[in-house]
Amino acid sequence: MWIGTLSLDLLLGDVHSLKEKRSVVRPIVAELRRRFALSVAETGHLELHRRAEIGMAVVAADRAHCVEVLRACEQLVAGRPEVEVLAARERCLAEDDADGQFRQPADSTD
Repeated sequence: MWIGTLSLDLLLGDVHSLKEKRSVVRPIVAELRRRFALSVAETGHLELHRRAEIGMAVVAADRAHCVEVLRACEQLVAGRPEVEVLAARERCLAEDDADGQFRQPADSTD
């Protein structure tokens, strides 16, 4: 199992309030969820009206699929005229790389 994450630091165009920011960011988040079936959220620069950070994560059987999905997400966002991608941080982790331990499911009875 592979876990891929992507964080996009965005500069928003002609935005003058947090309300206008939401009207730009929400459709991007919704489109990413709909087209790629991954977890997406606005994760940073919440108090700034011309900046946004969008984080997303995907789980797949192989690394190549994670990379393919995340690159397609980055291209989709970069193609939107109302935003400029300032930075993109991509990371792929194998199941063995994660800091976790095996445990019993929560509803398990001993």
